Amino acid sequence: MPPGPKPPGYRAEAPPDDAERPADAPVPLTVPARDVTLVTRSEPVAVAYVGSGPPTYDAEPTALPAADPDDLGDLVADTVLDGARYGACTLRAASVRGDSARFRGEPRRDSLLTARFGSGEDALVLVAMATGARATPGAHRAAAEACEWIGRAVGRSHVRLAEDIRAARRGDLKSGLHRLTDRSLGKLRASAAEQGVEPEEYTAGLRCLLLPADPECRTRVFFGIGVGGLFRLRDGEWQDIEPRVAATTGAPVVGFGSLPHETPEGDRLTMDLGIATPPSPYEPAPAPPHDPFRFRASVARPGDTLLLCTAGLADPLRGEPQLAEHLTARWATGEPPGLAAFLADTQVRVKGYADDRTAAAVWEA
Repeated sequence: MPPGPKPPGYRAEAPPDDAERPADAPVPLTVPARDVTLVTRSEPVAVAYVGSGPPTYDAEPTALPAADPDDLGDLVADTVLDGARYGACTLRAASVRGDSARFRGEPRRDSLLTARFGSGEDALVLVAMATGARATPGAHRAAAEACEWIGRAVGRSHVRLAEDIRAARRGDLKSGLHRLTDRSLGKLRASAAEQGVEPEEYTAGLRCLLLPADPECRTRVFFGIGVGGLFRLRDGEWQDIEPRVAATTGAPVVGFGSLPHETPEGDRLTMDLGIATPPSPYEPAPAPPHDPFRFRASVARPGDTLLLCTAGLADPLRGEPQLAEHLTARWATGEPPGLAAFLADTQVRVKGYADDRTAAAVWEA
């Protein structure tokens, strides 16, 4: 039988070595050379999982977290789903409890916040997602608190942030968002001290996306601390554009204040180099070393799809090529899916990956 058609984003050749690639050049998510059959939007067939076989856990929740009758507000829903359309972009966001937590009756450690500050073309949309520390009893509370604090900080500064984004003041954005992030996580350390627990037991990774409602502004700003993924689907090919944070020596790294200041795709961007900032006034005591601050501001093109996610989705997307193939087939048309379809796409299961999944995707008109 002759080989079938190759999927969008197919690359038979090996990617260039890191040593030959600019420090912040997008990394394509490559697909091994083999025949595959993809599900397309014109043939809506349900896909429960991809990979070598079905995951170990059941596909649906089997146990609820234990409830305290005097603290029902502490309960966390299994799934959160949201979406909106502003300016030139359409947003879809979801947070789903992982298979492992569903089986054990544990709460979702991921938290998701979507918020609009301001109105009209001056509005600013924030997507914040946080993941609490593994194997700690208050992980879900720490994640929710991290989203709440960064939401308050961004909301109070949204006018200036929107102006800086439109004016492409990347240096001001980077330093300002770094301070807001540090102070927000400093609140968690203060809360840990109040509870009498160690800071590492009440903390969270935090990843955020800022989207201006102005249709003339296509700058998308990512910032945060902790592991996860930032990907872009462009021209039918996934690119891993997660900012690198390793210390460097020698020639300047692509970014603000260095040359060249653009990627081969024409994106003007900046990224953090792990430069320390003064301690936050919110910290009650000298804090343990922070994870590196990550920042990227890039200009979207019509037809792009930008995906921000926690490690629960980033890890299988990097580790299982069939998941990247499936999402390419679903999303490469440029038409944003409905809320239910987006939820189905983002929770396609992969054996060996059972953590919570939180994702926000932006389709550019």
